[in-house]
Amino acid sequence: MAQGGTSFGIVGALRAFPQRLAARAVVTRGGRLRRGITRQTQRVVLGRRLLDRPGPEIEAKLATLGKTGVKLVSENGFLRWLHLLDTPERSAMSRQSLLDQSRLPGDIFDRLALFDAFEHDAEPFSFRDLILARKYAGLIAGGASWDAVARSVHHAGPVASLTARSLHPEGPQKIYAVDGAMKTELDGQRLLPLEPAEDDSEEYFALAEDAEMAKLYAEATVLYGRCLSLDPSDSVAAYNRANCFRALGESDDAAAAYAQAIKIDPSFVEAWFNYAALLRDEKKIGAARAHLKRAIAIDPDYADAIYNLASLEFDAGDLPAARVAWSRYLELDQDSDWAKTATRGIAFVDLNTRKSAG
Repeated sequence: MAQGGTSFGIVGALRAFPQRLAARAVVTRGGRLRRGITRQTQRVVLGRRLLDRPGPEIEAKLATLGKTGVKLVSENGFLRWLHLLDTPERSAMSRQSLLDQSRLPGDIFDRLALFDAFEHDAEPFSFRDLILARKYAGLIAGGASWDAVARSVHHAGPVASLTARSLHPEGPQKIYAVDGAMKTELDGQRLLPLEPAEDDSEEYFALAEDAEMAKLYAEATVLYGRCLSLDPSDSVAAYNRANCFRALGESDDAAAAYAQAIKIDPSFVEAWFNYAALLRDEKKIGAARAHLKRAIAIDPDYADAIYNLASLEFDAGDLPAARVAWSRYLELDQDSDWAKTATRGIAFVDLNTRKSAG
């Protein structure tokens, strides 16, 4: 596997250590780590603190990630990529063989693997993984939800230790370990603290995302600002804060936050793109053009940026430049409504050119 240059996104905070430390560790291996997903993201790490969220919210995030086609990596898989966690030995079992012998549904198995409910995070799997898969299949058949299983196993200690324990479900969210007459609940649902720890930027980021999703943009800007005060290298917090300022109509603050995101990470192509849109709204056409061109220079296949550049050039009266950009856009997209508009734009420019020549 080629390690150098890998661009990671992260969804959910890591249990192992803070995101800023993980980002530094990735840099030492020639890669890059950002929160969330950008156009340059190659792999997405699922931090296990995502399990603190309600099951439907986790499912929604997984469904969204599935549509991106980006490779998903568990937290342990990420730590192994960093050489911070050893891979267990004696593994020779394929995913399909494990499914056939455990009768655990494939989609449930994949979710549990992504949250490190097995010894191994990917093929090949071990006999212990098979034992665990059989136990989980019994819990699921007994009415437990997959996310309750994932939460519970991590509260019980190393997952391999569960191979010797008798597990039983009681409703979708409660799982018990039975030892003789003793029944001990494996804590399947933890309550988050009302306030994050003073130095916990991950908790502030999660609260900020919740506020932004609820369209509480003013609250979100404060929370993202707190993230930045704790971790000034967090370009995504600056970018998200800029988007919230823009939603509030606070153009100056939005511009400053976009500029901060770009200063932190000059290759953050979405920040260049959104800053360009803000500048265009403010009629700062030259600056908007420069920012769009910078986004395209970073990502030559960024179709949205190319289309917006064509539209900007057309509105500015530079028809030849608009035609060049629209033609490039059509190399990337031939079927959408935007493609139809680009085709009409080229036809208009050609007609206008012929009239001028005549």
